[in-house]
Amino acid sequence: MTALGPNEHLIGVSGSRARLATPALVLDLDRFEHNLGTMAAHFAGRPEGIRPHAKTHKCAEIARRQMAAGAVGICVAKLGEAAAMIRGGVSRILITSPIVTVDKLERVLALNDVAEELILVVDNSETIDLLASLAAARAKPMQVVIDLGVGRNRTGIPTIAGAAALAEQITARPSLVLRGLQCYAGHLQHIEDCATREEEALETMKRIGDARDAIEAVAGPLDIVTGGGTGTYDIDPEAGVFTDLQVGSFIFMDVQYNAVMRRDGTPGPFETSLFVQSTVICANIAEAVTTDAGFKAFATDGPMPEITDGAPEGSTYDFMGDEHGRIVLPAGANGPPIGSVVSCVTPHCDPNVNLHDLYHCVRGDRLVDIWRIDARGQTW
Repeated sequence: MTALGPNEHLIGVSGSRARLATPALVLDLDRFEHNLGTMAAHFAGRPEGIRPHAKTHKCAEIARRQMAAGAVGICVAKLGEAAAMIRGGVSRILITSPIVTVDKLERVLALNDVAEELILVVDNSETIDLLASLAAARAKPMQVVIDLGVGRNRTGIPTIAGAAALAEQITARPSLVLRGLQCYAGHLQHIEDCATREEEALETMKRIGDARDAIEAVAGPLDIVTGGGTGTYDIDPEAGVFTDLQVGSFIFMDVQYNAVMRRDGTPGPFETSLFVQSTVICANIAEAVTTDAGFKAFATDGPMPEITDGAPEGSTYDFMGDEHGRIVLPAGANGPPIGSVVSCVTPHCDPNVNLHDLYHCVRGDRLVDIWRIDARGQTW
């Protein structure tokens, strides 16, 4: 098997989409490019930029395309993702989760030596002291943003006064450069009702603006105020606080985000571009067929996959174990035969991507390219 898997020989072959060895993670390039262009157009001429989150796709090829479309940089959640992006030629990186141990901070500083721009979030005094001490031995200072906690307070300093105190501590350290403030309101992104999501988002933006003002009072103007996401990309800018938005899932969409309604009562302008393609391997009973895509092919932290192609209307997907899925047929329907293809929308695209090594990029019925998921498994 080659580095691009068992389907490499099908690249460019007419009808090859239906011939893929499965389970296969399939990316519809026409829809992906539509989503990329739609988000870029939304922010064209606005003061805010976008800093897309690579934890969604974990792929240097996609990150390069996002940068080419005008992104100000790329977000990553983990150090391993940052290393993979930099190896792939993407060198303007914000690491959005705190890193606190000596060994990992030393790795961050090593990447900082070679990256065009590497920024790390901090949310506590102890890490600032440790990072400043380690960075003092390097020629290049370490750029940081303060992480402000909101919602579930997964990470981040929980008070505005605490954020201002961290800013004073950072500016007193010559080996550190304070670039700004991060506040990611993840708890808002999947609120399905638009009015509720808008109300809570704008309340959160008021808090972020107050934190920005408090930090600037002690540390001077900030270059970066970053946060937001696909669920609030068209709400957060109304507050005039963010300099850039950490949109991620818009390039793919998934079952969760397709349920998040916009002001017009639709899921919005982004098209579902990411699918798991499977093959029917058993059709011995009348009410269901079995596919080769089970727990190992789909994220299981959210809703069920939704069937898009290959089964009668009204069919539903159910898990049948690690390797198998079941297509439950509506009463009286004839199921797809052995060897036929069934495609599903991913339930939650980020963890679903992390289960696969490759994107099988298609246009129409043809496999046109295969992209490696460079940071797959980089959970450190």
